[in-house]
Amino acid sequence: MSDSAEPRPVDGATFARLMAPFEPFETCPELGVAVSGGRDSLSLALLAHEWASARGGRILALIVDHGLRPEAAGEALGAARLLEGLGIESLIRRWTGAKPSGGLQQAARAARYRLLREACRERGILHLLVAHHADDQAETIAMRTARASGPDGLAGMAAVVEWPEVRLLRPLLRMPRARLSATLLSRGVPWIDDPSNSDPRFERARLRRDGTPAARLSGADGVRAGRELQTAGAGVALLEARDDGGVAIDRVLLGCLPVDLRRRLASRVVQALGGGDHPPRRERLERALVRLCAAAADRGRSGRGQDFTLSGCQFSLRQSAGSRELEWIVRPENGRKGRQPLIPAAFFACYPAAATHLDRSPT
Repeated sequence: MSDSAEPRPVDGATFARLMAPFEPFETCPELGVAVSGGRDSLSLALLAHEWASARGGRILALIVDHGLRPEAAGEALGAARLLEGLGIESLIRRWTGAKPSGGLQQAARAARYRLLREACRERGILHLLVAHHADDQAETIAMRTARASGPDGLAGMAAVVEWPEVRLLRPLLRMPRARLSATLLSRGVPWIDDPSNSDPRFERARLRRDGTPAARLSGADGVRAGRELQTAGAGVALLEARDDGGVAIDRVLLGCLPVDLRRRLASRVVQALGGGDHPPRRERLERALVRLCAAAADRGRSGRGQDFTLSGCQFSLRQSAGSRELEWIVRPENGRKGRQPLIPAAFFACYPAAATHLDRSPT
């Protein structure tokens, strides 16, 4: 496409290709879609609605009213009415309580994801779609470059984030914003532009004003996706969900993994079971991995003397059922409740019974 050509709307076939890497989905998929009323999220809601409907499923549009502007409540209701006219069910959640005087954007983001996750858990929704696109990705990488982020940060936003109760999916990371605008224009659907998107007080708005080098995006999503696929594959090979809510790790296979992959898998398991908002600190995780892998050569012992804790998790070396081999059992520390084990997408496909957050009575 030449620079002078009009951007093409995103059609159903294109969106289906964007969704394919996130399989498997349920037979009749139910999706949550974060919608603000802006062009990006409205485009995503329309495309996801058509995609799910064609497969016998449905979506629920989740609208968060942050209460930061007097107009916000009316805009949320307006977005809900617009979606209703398009045949899309919606739910409004409001961020209540006192707002911080500093770090407002970070606090608002944390509140938004908390409310979205709670809504998905309450409705039994496994997949939450958000509308970050190629322009957003380029801006994110530019900001992280300025902060000298590490390799994972410079790989950009992840296409998939595995949370205990829901998978966060970003299907539009390769799609430029211009094509999302064209999608709405071609259907005659209006949208609302959030004034904060052009407020120079905010770093992302300043970056949009000054321009983002497109070259910064090159290969970022592919690098991140490849790492995630490796981690999911390792989960299939090494993890086994237990009836008590813990996870068993094959200690011999863990010691055979490349160091970086071993680190990523252990970090995911700890964060999911421990319920932390962030991965364990690097130095603590490294010490834990030394213990996990050193125990692999210690055959014929009960392993109880090697138990330890890390970031809200209890690690126990025990004899596996029906075998003399030892394996690591990871559980939430001190009987913590309300957390579910991390089951990567590939593992969910191979062992759907492990997806305990889908435990719903038949209708």
